[in-house]
Amino acid sequence: MALLFEPITIRDITLKNRLVVSPMCQYSSVDGFANDWHLVHLGSRAVGGASLVFTEATAVSAEGRITRDDLGIWKEEHIFFLKKITDFIKQNDAVPGIQLAHAGRKASHVSPWKGSHSLNQNEGGWKTLAPSPIAYKEGDHVPKQMSKEEIKQLIKDFGSAAKRALEAGFLIFEIHAAHGYLINEFLSPVSNKRTDEYGGSFENRTRLLMQIVLEMRHVIGDSLPLFVRISATDWVENGWDENDSVALAKILKNNGVDVIDCSTGGNTHEQIVPVAPLYQVPFSEKIKKESDILTAAVGLITTANEAEDILNEKKADMIIMARQFLREPYFPLHAAKQFGIDLPWPVQYERAKKF
Repeated sequence: MALLFEPITIRDITLKNRLVVSPMCQYSSVDGFANDWHLVHLGSRAVGGASLVFTEATAVSAEGRITRDDLGIWKEEHIFFLKKITDFIKQNDAVPGIQLAHAGRKASHVSPWKGSHSLNQNEGGWKTLAPSPIAYKEGDHVPKQMSKEEIKQLIKDFGSAAKRALEAGFLIFEIHAAHGYLINEFLSPVSNKRTDEYGGSFENRTRLLMQIVLEMRHVIGDSLPLFVRISATDWVENGWDENDSVALAKILKNNGVDVIDCSTGGNTHEQIVPVAPLYQVPFSEKIKKESDILTAAVGLITTANEAEDILNEKKADMIIMARQFLREPYFPLHAAKQFGIDLPWPVQYERAKKF
C-alpha cells in the first residue's frame, strides 16, 4: 500500500491518510465570523478524502487579523458556525484542525483582490503590534512595539482562542509562527531588536512561542495534537535559518509540540526565495532527521507521486497541500485510484467512481 494512504496516530487522534488541507486565507468573513463559504470550502475537502482539514489562519484577537475579512475566534459568538463546520468535517471521516494566528505588523491590510495595501484610518485601519517598531516594507505603517502587558495579553488570547476552538469541536491545533506574522517576528533577529527578555538571544526570541505553546497545551490537555507552523528560514543573510529551526524543533518537542509544519519565508521584504517544485521539502527533511520530531512538508507539492516519494524517502511524515487542493478538492480520491487503492467514496458520489 502507498505510504500516502497509511494511517498515522498522533496522541489520541488517528488520521486515515497523510494528505492534509493547508490553512488557506479566504478573506471572506465579516467581523471574524465563518459562513457558508467556509462550510463549503472546508467541507468539500473532507468529502474529497483529506484526512485533516485546517481552517485558514484564525485570528485570536480583532487586531490580529491580516485584513478585516479574516476568520476569527476572539469572541464566543464565533463558535456557533465553526461548530457546524467541524461537525460536517467529522461526518465525512476527516479531522477538523484550526490554525490560530496573530498577524503582527502585517495586520491592518486590505484583501489581496482589493490591492493588499495597508489600511489607513479612514478605511478602518488599526494600529499594528510587533516586537519592534519596524515596518515590514516601505509604505506599511510602523508598528507599535509591544509592551510586556500586551505580550501577557497575547498569550492569554491564544489560550482563550484554544478554549473556544475546543468548544467548536476542533481536534487538532496549530500555532502560526511563520510567514512574517507576529510570532515569527519575535523569532527572527531581522524583525526583533528588543533588549528585554523577549529579544536578543535565541532563548529570548523563542520565549514568546514557548509561552504560547505551554498555554495552549494546558488548555487542550494531553490527548489532542499540537502543531507549529514555522518559517524554517528567512531567506536572507543573518536572519533566522534552518539550524535555528532544528534547535527550536528540539525544544518544542520537549514541551508538548507533536508536529512541525515546515514552511519558509515571509518575514522580510528583502528575501530571495528560490521558488520551484518541492523547494521547501529539504527543510522538513532536515528538521525531521536532526530533531527527531514529526514533520509536515509543504510548498508546490502537486502530484501524488511527489507526495509518495517524500514519504518513502523519509523527508516528512505527512503532506500539507494548499494550491493543489484549491485546484482539485478531491485530490486524495484521485491519488488513491492512481495507486490502485480502492478508497470508499461518499455514497452520494459512488455512481461516478467507476464510469
